[in-house]
Amino acid sequence: MLDVLTTVTEPLRRSVRYSGRDGSIAAARDTAAAFLDDLAPDRAAPVPGERAEEILLVVSELVTNAGRYAPGPYEMELSYCGGAVEITVWDTSSQLPRRFEPDPLRIGGHGMEIVRRLCRQVTAERVHGGKRVTARLDVDRPA
Repeated sequence: MLDVLTTVTEPLRRSVRYSGRDGSIAAARDTAAAFLDDLAPDRAAPVPGERAEEILLVVSELVTNAGRYAPGPYEMELSYCGGAVEITVWDTSSQLPRRFEPDPLRIGGHGMEIVRRLCRQVTAERVHGGKRVTARLDVDRPA
């Protein structure tokens, strides 16, 4: 009998397109929660609860911005590689997210501030037909 070990070299990915209508944010969070559950066998352990909640918060903030500031549908891609989850949202607006200085008295406008605080890396770039915002989080918090 021959034992065969299969190694997956490509990152795990899931991509979903949303209309931007009511319920899209909850659907994106549900998609992300299912994606995190699917990582457990690959990691040999579930994503730690607090970190999973932070990842879902980042998903919520990114898709909320896409729905609020861009006309039309948007797409979210989740990937896992090298111990990190990458959340990418494409939308139809070419306007890049504005960066505000932290101000606890400001009402609203804290979404990207939260995303930047929780993520190792955040990028935003204009692409054909709109923009792409990508946030990368280590699944296990750095020591």
